[in-house]
Order: sequence, then structure tokens, then C-alpha cells
Amino acid sequence: MVKRGRKTAGISKTRISRGLPTGARLTVADNSGARIVEIISVIGYHGRLRRQPSASVADMVVVSCKAGTPKMRRQVLRGIVVRQRKPYRRKSGQWIRFEDNAIVITSETGDPQGSEIRGPIAREAAERWPRIASVASIIV
Repeated sequence: MVKRGRKTAGISKTRISRGLPTGARLTVADNSGARIVEIISVIGYHGRLRRQPSASVADMVVVSCKAGTPKMRRQVLRGIVVRQRKPYRRKSGQWIRFEDNAIVITSETGDPQGSEIRGPIAREAAERWPRIASVASIIV
């Protein structure tokens, strides 16, 4: 019996505990105008029948803006998860856990809409999305 490996577009993503199901509300870590968003779906998620999609650090998600500037509210946007409260383990053996769940609003290609990112972002997100890493001030 041959097991099929996980196929990604040339990017190796480590196994991170999925801590953000659809419907989770996150704070926005950039200055794009949105303040609180809700996850609608996860890009590239292939799960079992009737299982709710969930996201982890460095995943691209589709979100609905719940609070922010009047221009941003009620918009459907894309974003990258940069922090999650659920602990996950790195290859080095250390466990990483952030104080909050946070996202950076991006375009469909992964370019951030804001010009600055508040707070730390996970190294996994910075390695997978270099445009976000160039805007970030602290990478943990």
C-alpha cells in the first residue's frame, strides 16, 4: 500500500495544530482599517465530509470584516493567520503559544494591505509569506 504525501505548491509546511475553526473571530494585526474579522473558509483545506475547516498559523483564510472603518465593514477579504492561542510544537521541540489570535489582511496573492504590523508574528508565517515578513517588526 502506497501512502500519498501532502502536496503543496513547492512550499513545505510543517504540521501545526489547527486552532481556529470557521466562525472564529480574530483581531487584525495591521493598519488596513479592519479591527475584528470572522473566518469564513480556509484556502487549500481538504478535509473529511461535513468536517468544519480550521486554520492554523501561516494559513490563508477568507474572512468577513465585523468591526472597523465603515469602508472595510461587511467586506469579504483574504488574510494570513500570524498568531494563534492554541499551542503548537516546532521541529526544535519548543512549544509556541501567543496571547491572542491575529490575522494580517492581504490581497489574493499574499501582499499585505496595511503598511505596518502590530505585535509579534510567528516565524512559520514569515517564512511562508516573505511580503509579510518584510513589513513585520517582531518575528518570534
